[in-house]
Amino acid sequence: MPTVYNVIRRPLITEKALTSRETEGSLVFEVAANATKTEVKQAVEQLFNVKVASIRTASVLGKERRRGKFAGFLPDWKKAYVRLKAGEKVPDFAAEV
Repeated sequence: MPTVYNVIRRPLITEKALTSRETEGSLVFEVAANATKTEVKQAVEQLFNVKVASIRTASVLGKERRRGKFAGFLPDWKKAYVRLKAGEKVPDFAAEV
């Protein structure tokens, strides 16, 4: 059974994620590649003590990286857009940015 910290890897604090928070009220997290929407919802609710309205997930393909003549790929990963229910307080890490 996955734990909260195995499901949610880290919050994404990017320009696109901050815009999503302001316009849609969504928080963006990097999550485990095999995590389901239900597991992500339970992890966010347990970790931040908030109620989740909806979740959208996206699988991101790893980019190609080169070191001189050698080429490789970064690993694929998954992100989740988590929309909180109306009236819920945004967690501190997202409010201070």
